[in-house]
Amino acid sequence: MSNIWKRFIYIVLITLFFSGIFWGIFGAAFALLLFGVTLFWIALHHVSHLVALERWLLLPKQVSANIPAGSGEWDDVFAYLARYVRQHSQSQELLSLALERMRNVTAAMPDGIVLLTENDRIEWCNPVAEDHLGISLALDSGQQITHLVRQVPFVEYLLVRNFTKPLILNQTRRRHKSVFSLQFVPYGFNQKLLISRDITRFEKLETMRQDFIANVSHELRTPLTVISGFLDTLTHEETTPDFDKRALALMSEQAIRMQSLVEDLLVLSRLENEQNKINETIINVADLLSEILRGVESLSTEKHLIKLDIATQSQLLGSETELRSAFSNLINNAVRYTPESGEISIHWQEKDGQGVFYVQDSGIGIEAQHIPRLTERFYRIDTSRSRETGGTGLGLAIVKHVVNRHDARLQITSEIGKGSRFTIVFPAKRLVA
Repeated sequence: MSNIWKRFIYIVLITLFFSGIFWGIFGAAFALLLFGVTLFWIALHHVSHLVALERWLLLPKQVSANIPAGSGEWDDVFAYLARYVRQHSQSQELLSLALERMRNVTAAMPDGIVLLTENDRIEWCNPVAEDHLGISLALDSGQQITHLVRQVPFVEYLLVRNFTKPLILNQTRRRHKSVFSLQFVPYGFNQKLLISRDITRFEKLETMRQDFIANVSHELRTPLTVISGFLDTLTHEETTPDFDKRALALMSEQAIRMQSLVEDLLVLSRLENEQNKINETIINVADLLSEILRGVESLSTEKHLIKLDIATQSQLLGSETELRSAFSNLINNAVRYTPESGEISIHWQEKDGQGVFYVQDSGIGIEAQHIPRLTERFYRIDTSRSRETGGTGLGLAIVKHVVNRHDARLQITSEIGKGSRFTIVFPAKRLVA
């Protein structure tokens, strides 16, 4: 039996006891009056506490922690209520902290997270999802997700509700095309978690991989076709000495082209290998460029005006083999793409404490839309012209990797009909006085 019942029975028994005593002394009327007054006092006591409880229940949450004072059995009731409120507040605080931690964690995630109700309305999202999907939690909370992300593939993906595979969605944001992977994860009672991931970089890498395989196959197939064709002719048909001489010359030319391609691929493979550390030495840039220039002059065959400007005697700390390859590629490209009688200037100088190497030519120039992709493997602006010049299509890719390995920057500026400038800026820590 609870204490409240015990107290109530105790008060009733005391009241009956005294009522019986007063019945014998003062009569029945007085005893009944005493009993009625006692019951009224008990009722008034309970009603006043019920009113206090009602007022407390109607108070706003900010002040509802102030439990009203009670007496008698109501003191225990309010004590129990105060303990429950205190435990509830602690639980609510712990839940709020857990929710805040969860939001902080999801906000720090590289993927976008959107919580959707059973009716596909936005319940919550992190900042990454806002950026990916172009939504705003402050403005769009409670909105239907398909009212904000209106692409037809997304709407159909949500309607079909087959979420075993992610949806690949193309978006245009700030004039840049991006590719996102969207995946719904059902949870709870018909609720869904929408996870968005920016896979633009991976899509570009996959495209580059496919282009690389296709281009390597094409680049190797062409010389192999020439060589195998002439070999078949020389083996099965009677030929003249002049034909044999021309065939051997063409086969030799194509074999050299294949060898150059394979060598460049091996160079790229070594540069991309993170375990292949740079063998650093102090390099006399002036001597290195003079040596490269002597080889370039044979390629130019005196058809261009080539100048070498050494404005500083500062030397470089780095790999001589890699830097020779990078400098040679830039200079050879200038010779290949500059018409006869054009000018090519090679510079080594120090600017703002940094080492600056650049090659300026008066060649055909490069359109602006091609410049960001020039360092991709086998990227060619004009396929036929590029093959005529004898390049493998890997030179600028090699330059980019050498530049990155030496903590430097590659800058390309060009103007159609006026020429191009390829600049490598080396940090101060690479310079040796």
